[in-house]
Parts: sequence; structure tokens; C-alpha cells
Amino acid sequence: MAVPDVATATVDEGFWTRNRKVGAALLALGVLAAVLFGALATDQQARFTLSETEGGAALEINGTIGAILFGVIAAAAGGALLAGVPKRWFTLVLGVGLVTFVLSFLCWQVSAAPEGRNFMPMVNIVRGTFILALPLIFGALAGVLCERSGVVNVAIEGQLLMGAFSGALFGSLFNSVWVGLVAAAIGGAFISLLLAVFAIRYLVDQVVMGVVLNLLAVGITGFLYERLMQTNAEKYNSAPRFTNWEIPLLEDIPVIGPALFRGNLFLYLGLLLVLVIHIALFRTRWGLRTRSVGEHPTAADTLGVKVLGLRYRNVLLAGVVAGIGGASYTLALYSFTKNMIGGKGFIALAALIFGRWSPTGALLAALFFGFADQLATYLGAIGSSIPSQFLAMLPYLATILAVAGLVGRVRAPAADGKPYVKG
Repeated sequence: MAVPDVATATVDEGFWTRNRKVGAALLALGVLAAVLFGALATDQQARFTLSETEGGAALEINGTIGAILFGVIAAAAGGALLAGVPKRWFTLVLGVGLVTFVLSFLCWQVSAAPEGRNFMPMVNIVRGTFILALPLIFGALAGVLCERSGVVNVAIEGQLLMGAFSGALFGSLFNSVWVGLVAAAIGGAFISLLLAVFAIRYLVDQVVMGVVLNLLAVGITGFLYERLMQTNAEKYNSAPRFTNWEIPLLEDIPVIGPALFRGNLFLYLGLLLVLVIHIALFRTRWGLRTRSVGEHPTAADTLGVKVLGLRYRNVLLAGVVAGIGGASYTLALYSFTKNMIGGKGFIALAALIFGRWSPTGALLAALFFGFADQLATYLGAIGSSIPSQFLAMLPYLATILAVAGLVGRVRAPAADGKPYVKG
């Protein structure tokens, strides 16, 4: 046993630890921001308004000064990580560095925007971030429910798509948002049922099965869209929308109030589900059994936990959650179109990993990706000099960069993806 301990100690005591490598990368980014963004920024004021328009209260800073200042702070944070801060401060220092790097970038972009557009309406940015993150939140929660139970859920894309389609179709037929919502939940559960049967009962490879189910959802919804919705959109693709619900007093909070407390059912339900699933997963008997089935199903079985039954229930529940997430498109924002999810299910899977298989972590990761998506939209609106093709790639690039830094450094549930055969 002494040899592994010595080897581990040698690796741990090496200078280029993971934290120091992250610090070196952040230091380089900070220097790049201070030099490049500072040179490209203008002397116009970069205004971050606390409203939905250009008027009203705002935080202002000279574009060049802001880009350089925030770049220097990001570089200082990277230098601190490179020097070796205590582990308990790592996340905070890294967060400060990343936020200030983004602020340096925004000072350049906002100050360089044409006159009349050199402002960022923070209410719209926050609201847009949450709206774009909603399907990711529901999808990531579906992933948490499955993978904490030991079932890999690559079919989130298909569950979201089937939920969006079912919500649009039945909401239109019955002219009811509530019927559409129930139909969306059933649509997502249908994809989950197939995943559960083939992965749990017939022991089919779960990743392969997830990919197949995504293609199945694309095929079914695409075929019915062309046969029904395209030919008679008024009857089959004109579902009513959930209206926004305003919460008195809370809606008057600056920035956060208008963005969060003037939202629709899906916003409130998504945030509530994060809280409920987190408490249930880590504070209840069901949560303890779910985690034990995901970590060591044989031991759970010997203690009387019905492993297969629990996996079936949790996978179906995950489909319900993802189906509702899909309905956040068609019962709140858009009419249904072919393959309208556009890869968001895979970003939700990345949010699950980035969030370390935790509901609250998945929420934060989803908001990060939602912000990247909203930022791309905002930069396009102000006429950014960055090519539109690159802006369209921004949320996906953010996904790759975020997950690339964590894959291999976070541990999935031990039994995740491993079929359980009762002896």
C-alpha cells in the first residue's frame, strides 16, 4: 500500500497541478483581454442599464478603461491561482477571473457599438438568459433523475422534442394550454418508457439506445409535422400560450424583479423543480435509495430496495420533466417546427456533467449556457464586428470549453450506464 501513497503524493506535490494550469490559462486570458480588448475598445461610455431600454439608471464606464481594468483583474485572479491559493478559495477566485474577463469583453463590444446602441439592457439579458436556459434546466433535471438511478439518458433531445410536438398538437386540438402541458409530459414519458424497457429489461447499450430514440423522435415529429401541421397550421399548430404571471412587490426588485417575477409557468416550475428534486435527492428516503441504486445496486438490493422498479419509475419521471421542458417552447414562445430543439438536449446533458450530477449545479450550468446563447443574440443586435457565424457557435463553444475542463475530473455515479441483473 505504501507505493500508491508515495506515487499519489508525488503527483499532488508537483508544481503543475490542475489548479495552477487553470490559473496559467486565466492569466493568459486576462493579459489578452487587457491588451487586445483594451486596444479595440473606444472612449465611448459602456452603459449597463438597469432597465429594458437605454433610459433610466445605469452603470457606466469608459470602454477602454473598463476593458483594460477588468482584463487586469482577470489576469490577477489567474496569477493568484498560479501562485497557489487555498483550495477553499479556488472556485471564488476562478469565478471572479471569468466574470471580469467577460466584463472586459463587454466593455469592448458595448463601447464599440454604433451610437444609440452602446448600452446593454440588463433586464433583457437576465430575462433572456432564463428563457433560453429553461429547456436546459428541465433537460438537465431529467438527466439527474436518470443517471442518479444508474441509467444514462442520452435521449434528452428526443424527450424535449416529443414534449414540444405533443404540447403544440394537443394544445391546438383542444385549444387548451393545460391539455397541451399534460400531452407534453406524456410525450416525454413515452420516449423514456422506450429507454427504460430496452435499457433495463433487455439490457441494450444505453448510449446507443439514447441516440436511436433521438432519431425516432426526429422522425415521428418530422413526419407528422409535414402531414398535419404544414397542411393545416391553424388546426394543428396554433396552441394557446401561457401568459406571464406577475408577483407583487417582488417584481419591483431592480433587474431581477422584472426578469424573474414577471415570468410564465415554466419559469416558476423549473426553479421549483430544482429545489424539490434537490431536497428529495439528498434529504429523503427516496433520494437515499435512488443514490444507492446509482452507486451500488447490488448492495441496495440486499437491503430490500427494488432496484429495477426504482429505475423504471425514475426514468419515467425524467421523461415527464423533459417533456414539460419541451412544452416551454411551444406553449410559451413559438409554433412547432421540425427539429426545433436544435441540440439543446445535448447541451442539457453537458449541463448535467458540468453541474456534477446535482440539481443546483445543473441549474447554474444551464444558466451559464443560457447566458452564452443570449449574449450571442445581443451581440448580433448591436452589430458586433464578430462574424455572425461565430456568434451562432458561441453557446456550443461554451459547452465544449466547460465540459472539456471537467470530463475525467468529475465522477459520475458508479453504476451509471451499467445494467443490473438480479442474481
